[in-house]
Amino acid sequence: MGRYIGPKTKIARKFGEAIFGSDKYFEKKNFPPGQHGLNRKRKKLSEYGIQLKEKQKVKAIYGMQEKQFRRMFQIAHVMHGVTGENLIKLLESRLDNVVYRLGIAPTRSAARQLVSHRHIVVNGQVVNIPSYSLKAGETVGVREKSKSLEVVQNALAGHALRFSWLEWDASSMTGKFVQAPERGDIPENINEQLIVELYSK
Repeated sequence: MGRYIGPKTKIARKFGEAIFGSDKYFEKKNFPPGQHGLNRKRKKLSEYGIQLKEKQKVKAIYGMQEKQFRRMFQIAHVMHGVTGENLIKLLESRLDNVVYRLGIAPTRSAARQLVSHRHIVVNGQVVNIPSYSLKAGETVGVREKSKSLEVVQNALAGHALRFSWLEWDASSMTGKFVQAPERGDIPENINEQLIVELYSK
């Protein structure tokens, strides 16, 4: 199954929260999608259902498919520390996510496209793999000939960097991945422990 490219508001409504950021359409229709979304009586989710929904939500937020996500969980599991926190740190260290966090792109999907289309450089070298995992101290920037792209200019114009684990130099359009963020610094509403419990079954 390919990556979902349909309306994002529909996915947000499925989870009952604006997981892709501010969304005026979600505010108007903050009930489940479908013909009977407003009136349909929902069955109480089982423990497994709650865990599965949380995993699906995180996959949707970061734009990942099951195989990628499971592989990342396995890496997090063998790392030192708390598995759930390791997983979130790995997700936040992805190149497409950092491009989004730096404000170079308005959404993670737009960031993934910029990376795939070779508009992004890491330590001065073009990297076109959205899942590339950044290490502390690495720099992320816009390729010289891509700095005038309208999507990049528009995204940066309305963005103020607010993450302590990143640095941004507007003059060179280059950011620095200072370190993997602490769990408390990540704004998304995620209960990673549910995902750990799901994969531990």
